[in-house]
Amino acid sequence: MDEHELDADPLVELRAWLGAARAATPFADAMTLATASPDGWPSARVVLLQDVDERGLTFYTSRESRKGEELRRNPRAALVLHWWELGRQVRVEGTVDEVGREESETYWRSRPRPSRLAAWASAQSRPVEGRAALEAAYDEAAGRFDGEEVPLPPHWGGFRVRPIVVELWQHRENRLHDRVRYVRSNGSWRRERLMP
Repeated sequence: MDEHELDADPLVELRAWLGAARAATPFADAMTLATASPDGWPSARVVLLQDVDERGLTFYTSRESRKGEELRRNPRAALVLHWWELGRQVRVEGTVDEVGREESETYWRSRPRPSRLAAWASAQSRPVEGRAALEAAYDEAAGRFDGEEVPLPPHWGGFRVRPIVVELWQHRENRLHDRVRYVRSNGSWRRERLMP
């Protein structure tokens, strides 16, 4: 990978890498999201990337979940997309904004009905007595919205990570991997090669 042949905008390059990954590997949109509490305790989990555009990388979840609470109190995150089959990885660090209700509604309507019901049934990240209690909550939500559209819950929506740092990593058999880091400064991107 020659850093001089990469696009000057890392999000353009990321979209190209994501397109190649979608053609080569299942679950190409799965990414690790790392957040931290205000006092610095880290937490990581896998979420699904739903969109990449010039504004950043977007995913959706319960805003009352642990990740939602952490992002509200400490709006910074790190992301990792890894495609083993391609020997590629992308790391992103940035600030986080909540996606507006209208954009969240548009994505919500694309979700399968069972997923929408589950969002109403689950108080994500909260303890539950057992599987039976969770199933009962789902059945209650299914009954409440029987025969009608399942509306967007007030506690559910999108988050967008606005990148400040993007690193592209590509595997090399000799372990001298290619690493190119983009850093946003004064409204533009600076690109540099890193030692592996």
